[in-house]
Amino acid sequence: MQPIELTRDCAVTLIPGGERLQLGRGEQVVVTQALGGSFTVQISRGRLARIAAADADALGRDVQQQEQPQASSGGFDIQQVLDILRTVYDPEIPVNVVDLGLIYQCESRLLADGGQRVEIKMSMTAPGCGMGDVLKEEARTKVQTLPGVSEVEVEIVWDPPWDQSRMSEAARLQLGLF
Repeated sequence: MQPIELTRDCAVTLIPGGERLQLGRGEQVVVTQALGGSFTVQISRGRLARIAAADADALGRDVQQQEQPQASSGGFDIQQVLDILRTVYDPEIPVNVVDLGLIYQCESRLLADGGQRVEIKMSMTAPGCGMGDVLKEEARTKVQTLPGVSEVEVEIVWDPPWDQSRMSEAARLQLGLF
């Protein structure tokens, strides 16, 4: 992996602590993961950081617009929520939050105005993970873009604690855990 020089100043989130940091134009980073629109990069002293999709241009990449799932002919479908959540990735593990088993509950209910309220309970792979708020907001923002969705609530839960048994078979195979 070749170092990339940032083309402009760029805000990053340190992994796993979640602290915000400003990197300057010309600083060198190495992209270690580019999934779901965001980037995990190695910065100075071997630390990892997350660069949001909106800042892809700082890496010399095009800002990708999130591909919108098509509304089903029958209107809102909870499967669309799970599909878009599959574009949210743990910044340290190259697996989406659904296949990683971080989504504990995903439900919707019809509101009086005809829109849907989507309620999601998700966990993190480790207690105290500083990326919880980042992933929570990314999930909320992406689900909010779905046709028919009026409200989204994402709650981080710790009970029961996450463990590898919650991962999909595909995720276990991808990570070499069988």
